[in-house]
Amino acid sequence: MTLRYSRRSFRRVVWKSSQQVWAQLHEEAFRYFGGVPNYIVLDNLKEGVLKPDLYEPELNPIYGAMLAHYGVVADPARVGDPNRKGSVENAIQHTQGTALAGRRFETLEAQNEFLRHWEENWASKRIHGRTRRQVEAMFQEEKPHLRPLPVAAFRIFTEVVRTVCDDTTVRVDSSYYAARPAPIGSQVVVRIYTSTIEIRDHRTQALLRIHSRMARPGSVVLPNNERPFNPSRQTAFLLSSAGSIGPQTKALCQQMFDTEGRVGQRAMWGIVGLSRKYPARLVEQACAHAIGNRIYRYKHVRATVQRLFEQALEQVTAAPQLALPLTQDHPLIRPAAEYGELFSRAAAATMACENSDDDTTAIRARVACATPASSGATSAPAASHPPTGDPTT
Repeated sequence: MTLRYSRRSFRRVVWKSSQQVWAQLHEEAFRYFGGVPNYIVLDNLKEGVLKPDLYEPELNPIYGAMLAHYGVVADPARVGDPNRKGSVENAIQHTQGTALAGRRFETLEAQNEFLRHWEENWASKRIHGRTRRQVEAMFQEEKPHLRPLPVAAFRIFTEVVRTVCDDTTVRVDSSYYAARPAPIGSQVVVRIYTSTIEIRDHRTQALLRIHSRMARPGSVVLPNNERPFNPSRQTAFLLSSAGSIGPQTKALCQQMFDTEGRVGQRAMWGIVGLSRKYPARLVEQACAHAIGNRIYRYKHVRATVQRLFEQALEQVTAAPQLALPLTQDHPLIRPAAEYGELFSRAAAATMACENSDDDTTAIRARVACATPASSGATSAPAASHPPTGDPTT
């Protein structure tokens, strides 16, 4: 980043760029300068501008939120017009041709430390070729015009779009968070911070809910007074599928829905899905065991089914394998005489076919040999005798 008046620059090298890295670099530049400029002229890279436009460019959400936090206006350059920000382009060329030319660094930290030292002790002390003034002196004149930094730093976040589930929650990192007043089936914008979760309206970006970020996967952040207990079409389908497995499975799923509402449908999906991997009778036995012990949890049912399945496999492996005696007399086995007669008929039919094929081949050969000889016998005399009426004798 280069200040337009003084040409004082902030130089930093990174391995790769991303939305978070781009916003973090701007924050580091503001702290380095000790103030915030009024506006920034930038390229149309995806980390900053999603859709270039001369009048209403669409900024990246994270970058736009960072600029709003510091009160900076973004002024993207026109596409294909790098001269709009010539100060930055010249600073990059100056850095590559002077500070980094012919040098190699062992680590990225060493290169950034060298650039910081080079900027403070050489680049800022130089006399600028166009203004004929020292860069540091002009920076001291420009610094009072920079706006002060805010008290709190900008919190980097990751923004995703989620659909509100049937139980009025959204899933973020294997946990579920309440999304009301967003309706079921609608899309919301979720901002994921280090310790909090923000749910915003997809169209207006209005803040809907704020939650503490759960570290344990599978957590459900939904107050009891917001849990819907009215059955939906999904509830009817799950209970019908559980009933096809067995009455105990349906009773367990019904108990889960009565206790947790639509939130319990996730566990119901898991129990119904067990029948695709294990026999239905084992799932039914596991559900009966859970009801008997009043443990209405999917993980308990799954563990019980796996244990029953392993026991069944052990019983099958341990069962002695009975050797079946060989026998020649059985209603499904025909007498040997019938098989002998069948083979004899088949052999006779094969011989007859072969003889018939040999006779046919011999006849075709004789016909092929006789046809050219008879043709030549009739044509030769006609060619040797002169025509009738010839005066020669």
